[in-house]
Amino acid sequence: MFDNLKKYNIVLASNSPRRKELLQRLGLPFRVRTLLGVDETWPRELRGADVPRYLSRKKAEAYRGSLADNELVITADTVVCIDGQVLGKPQNVNEARLMLRQLSGHTHHVYTGVTVMTVSKSETICADTAVTFATLSDEEIDYYVDNYLPLDKAGAYGIQEWIGLVAVENLQGSFHNVMGLPVQRLYTLLKRF
Repeated sequence: MFDNLKKYNIVLASNSPRRKELLQRLGLPFRVRTLLGVDETWPRELRGADVPRYLSRKKAEAYRGSLADNELVITADTVVCIDGQVLGKPQNVNEARLMLRQLSGHTHHVYTGVTVMTVSKSETICADTAVTFATLSDEEIDYYVDNYLPLDKAGAYGIQEWIGLVAVENLQGSFHNVMGLPVQRLYTLLKRF
């Protein structure tokens, strides 16, 4: 099925256990390799989907100097956007609580940019999923923040966790995109890469 990729050693450039799990489900052999200190800032004039597109390309470019001729690297970045504001990973539990209060009772967008790169070629895609949250009580937000790990997740939540079960009223787009990797879009890209 992936005859076009047989000449490549695939590298997932991510520490995310969710991205690793989702890529494993595709049945592709790969290994994880991450670089320390990759700058994840973006120009402040960027909005919405442009932010994760930019960051996934920036992460891929950080690997360019160490990429072998037979390697293909996959990088990704996910952000949550609400009312024009980009929510990345919270810095602490108080910021996580604030983010969840902001999402409570509203619709937000989850954008994931994915870049696939070899020494001679690079392509970036971006997926958009609209997620509507029910109104959450402070008690529910506190329960989630105290019992799960929201600090490593854009927008301070993981849809595959408890909060996804109780908060998500509606979802338009890819569930896996909200987990951090739009697998179907990546699959389509890899088939033609």
